[in-house]
Amino acid sequence: MVVRPFLRTTTHRPIRPEEIVTFGGFSTTREVCPRPENARYISVDSAVWRIGRAPARRTAAGPGQRRFVVLGECGATDFEWGRWSDTELPPDITWRWPGVYAIVEERPDRTVLYTDPAAALPVYATRWQGGWAWSTSARVLARLTEASIDVQRLACSVLAPSVPALAGARTFFTGIEQLAPGSRVELPADGGRLRVAVRWRPDPVAGEPHHRLRAALTESVALRVNGAPNLSCDLSGGLDSTSVAVLAAVSLPEPHRLNAITIHPDGDENGADLRYARLAAAVHSRRIHHHLLPLTAEHLPYTEITGVPPTGEPAPSTLAHARLARQLHWMRQRLGSQTHLTGDGGDSVLFQPPVHLADLVRHRKWRRAVHESLGWARLRHTSVLPLLHDAVTVARSSRHSGFQELTRALADGGRSENCGNVSWFALLPLPDWATPTARRLLLDAADEATSTADSLPGLDMSVRVLIDEIREVARTAAADTELAAAYGTNLRNPFLDPLVIDSILRTSLEHRPTVHSYKPVLGHTMRHLLPDAVVRRTTKGSFNADHYAGMRANLPALMALADGHLSGLGLLEPARFRSHLRQAALGIPMPLATVEQALSAEAWLHAHHATPGPAWTTRPPERPHA
Repeated sequence: MVVRPFLRTTTHRPIRPEEIVTFGGFSTTREVCPRPENARYISVDSAVWRIGRAPARRTAAGPGQRRFVVLGECGATDFEWGRWSDTELPPDITWRWPGVYAIVEERPDRTVLYTDPAAALPVYATRWQGGWAWSTSARVLARLTEASIDVQRLACSVLAPSVPALAGARTFFTGIEQLAPGSRVELPADGGRLRVAVRWRPDPVAGEPHHRLRAALTESVALRVNGAPNLSCDLSGGLDSTSVAVLAAVSLPEPHRLNAITIHPDGDENGADLRYARLAAAVHSRRIHHHLLPLTAEHLPYTEITGVPPTGEPAPSTLAHARLARQLHWMRQRLGSQTHLTGDGGDSVLFQPPVHLADLVRHRKWRRAVHESLGWARLRHTSVLPLLHDAVTVARSSRHSGFQELTRALADGGRSENCGNVSWFALLPLPDWATPTARRLLLDAADEATSTADSLPGLDMSVRVLIDEIREVARTAAADTELAAAYGTNLRNPFLDPLVIDSILRTSLEHRPTVHSYKPVLGHTMRHLLPDAVVRRTTKGSFNADHYAGMRANLPALMALADGHLSGLGLLEPARFRSHLRQAALGIPMPLATVEQALSAEAWLHAHHATPGPAWTTRPPERPHA
């Protein structure tokens, strides 16, 4: 195949950007508050507004003029919700049922928000005219307060993507913060300090995790199946998406069949991913209608990335924008799909981080620590002795000392003495195109993180590290959901449901999988529904070749981005960045993570500045009937 630059592509433009779902409201003593122009109130007696179409349930009023509003998809019945209308909500209220949802408690003197533990439906807040404004979109709030881009947060995203904890509660907009996940957060109407009570803490419980995972994942998938008759699902051949697809298929009432889609290069139907996808589809041929979607060079990564719709933050699928737009358009036109399920998030939820070896040392599980270190060393083709040394060293440390080590590594250009990846925070080397200003901002962020108390002290290190990673993946997945919504598709990721995450993270040390095994918990969970070959698969398809081909094809356009917003904000040196791009396009082996983050951020900044968020108005809207 001859790869050539593409100046124009068949990428389909967003069709309904106004339908990107957003909730919001105020906690203030002011009688009149604005709302986004395209927003409508949830009900006649609620101050909560909504943009777009999404589930929102108002419950009966409780004592003291207290009302509850459930935002998002929640598997609770009206009867189950009714029992809490006149009492305090239980601690597990935002992960008791399947779905991704948050809860708003409206009172005369304050608003209380109950956030989900995974941050799959993130909630943001900012001070506004003596009170508080809150929303599920930081970008919508930024239009209200005329907030500028938070350059420190941007630097953390681009240069330290492997350390999500470095950003803390910062968002990409100044003065707007993310509310603590898994917490009860009071927003006083007088603009006083937020009052945060952590509700979710994944302390271990007895028993093997696959029983809990099977129940939670089945319920989470079934919730989407029951609420979406025009449903489709990824079937990539990997264990995550295949599990979701099969669970969705068996949840559909007969004679309905699930539309499952496998993407493959045009002209190549012999790849391993497609082979495994066909095995799973064949076993459930009465319940799955398997569709193949060939993609051409027009859909390579990096193609027309500045054409992405505006979202609340850089979306993970930005670099694959052309492919995603093609898939979403094809599914709507050919299959009538309105809701699409993916296996995204499974990697973060189901893998064990290397710092698990330090947990084994700390709990004096010496034999198992040595055995798993040997397995990890063989897998990574490295020596076991440095790995064990790091495990022993980290076992004696704390999260606070982990931040101190991170600060020292940042001061040394991103180089760490840790060579076995057993650490609290795995920092990537800083690229030579990062400016001194960007490096200073990272150090400032590290200082702030070091001085911030941990909201979940005392957990095993592997669990604490996983929480950081899962929340980062879930929150950024919300940006992908916004991206898909702009094309008219409801994107859903059952692995990121709080109920599913809670079922895994509560696994006791003795039942946690080894660091070198490939998702044994999910394999055990799904072995009654999947072919043995799929359950035993320990590899995933690689898209590196596509990424290099896409970079070569789009190199002129990518080079032009070096003089864009990031350069203007003083975060990258254009000449060095272009040199890095040229080397990567030639196929010279090098880390691509920070380059990809920079390109995604640049595309996001382009979309953000080109398309402002919704304007705010004080004009009274038509309220829903009571």
